[in-house]
Amino acid sequence: MSAETITTALFLITAVVASAVLISAVFPVIQNMAGTFSSTTHESDVRIRTDFKIIATYASESTGTAQVWMKNIGSERIGLAGIQQADVFCGAVGSFDHLAHTSGTLGNNQWIEDFSSEYDLNNNQFWDPGETIKVTAKTTIPSSGSKVFFQFALPSGTWRSIEFTVS
Repeated sequence: MSAETITTALFLITAVVASAVLISAVFPVIQNMAGTFSSTTHESDVRIRTDFKIIATYASESTGTAQVWMKNIGSERIGLAGIQQADVFCGAVGSFDHLAHTSGTLGNNQWIEDFSSEYDLNNNQFWDPGETIKVTAKTTIPSSGSKVFFQFALPSGTWRSIEFTVS
């Protein structure tokens, strides 16, 4: 009788220790997965709420520039640093280039944003919902009547492109 009690007690203690070891091994993995899931969910939420639309375009062969106005139509505001890290592609359809951002004088194969108080309505250095930015790109612009390709891609992966005619 006492042998059965001791055996049962040993099995019970072994089961409790095995459960504790299993929980201590599995819990950190579950916690890490929850953190990864939360981070991924936040990034997806930001991407879904980030949206903009190209609302006007102009290109001139004589100046070699294209100007594009874009409006933030999403519910997420975009910082000036995010705008400056964007990828811009511009040029003749089928022969466009990836342009480098500049903050100074606009050179060949470069682009610059105009986010002055005319566009940044509350002067907070964010592209808020409803605000417009102007991007000027300097590259090889084809002759009048030809098509120009322009694409603007934010670091989050949101992008828009358009083809338009040179004036």
